[in-house]
Amino acid sequence: MADGRVAILLAIYNGAGFLAEQLDSLAAQSHDDWVLVVSCDGSTDGSRAVVERFAAAHPGRVAAIVEGPRRGFAQNFLALLDRVPEDAGFIAFCDQDDVWLPQKLARQIARLAREPAAAMVAGRTILCDAGLAEIGRSPLFARPPGFANALVQNIGGGNTMMFNRAALVRLRRAAPHAGGIVAHDWWAYQVLAGTGAAVIYDPEPLVLYRQHGANQIGQNATARARARRLGQLLGGRFRGWSNRSLASLAPIRADLTAENRALLDAFAAQRQRGLAGRVRGIGRLGLYRQTRPGQIALHVGFALGLI
Repeated sequence: MADGRVAILLAIYNGAGFLAEQLDSLAAQSHDDWVLVVSCDGSTDGSRAVVERFAAAHPGRVAAIVEGPRRGFAQNFLALLDRVPEDAGFIAFCDQDDVWLPQKLARQIARLAREPAAAMVAGRTILCDAGLAEIGRSPLFARPPGFANALVQNIGGGNTMMFNRAALVRLRRAAPHAGGIVAHDWWAYQVLAGTGAAVIYDPEPLVLYRQHGANQIGQNATARARARRLGQLLGGRFRGWSNRSLASLAPIRADLTAENRALLDAFAAQRQRGLAGRVRGIGRLGLYRQTRPGQIALHVGFALGLI
């Protein structure tokens, strides 16, 4: 499998401004066995034409260009899960406005090839401005990945994620219940961690993550971004996200490991308790975020009924 084919799933929407650079970085990958599957979600800026020009210049590289479901970026990515060619042993999500370092595919395949069952790998990014000048790095997380983390935090952007074929089977099984999810990458982390797949966090950045005015999510490494997240927490937005996560996971409850099934049930139950019950219950749940400030915010937010 170390020499396996990679299906790169590229979801695009009005991304013509940066798309060519991302495509060029795919062509420059040291691992040469890959195909691109593209979902164009109603773009009106010529994004599809950029991909078509790339396909003409690189025969055999673009397996399909399909129309997206027009229900947002998360559903655009999920729709691509059913478009993975049968000969692909690995699957990578790809954003339209980043640049991959040449060793991205090779390094991630090497990590996944050691796993005997379902597995995913995700990791850090190099944060860049619109012109790709480096402005920082995404946080380096020290705590291990796991379902108790995935319920309250995503540790790897979709632009860093790769899965093996066994993991794809699990994601496809869960996808019909994911109509209301917040983001495809956080959902994938929850599903795979919850069902007992191996989740690998790579500390080496492999993606130039471009920050610009049209980012769908963006990085949360700056003080301003962290302040925005705190405002979202206090405003109750996180509780709505938790509601969506629970709604997507409840239908696949039987597919979770016994331990994670119990955690999911306890999390759902504790959220409905009064203040005193939530204060007592948060510590017993064992939920965790990756940083100490994040952990404090988790406890406070949970106690106040904001998560």
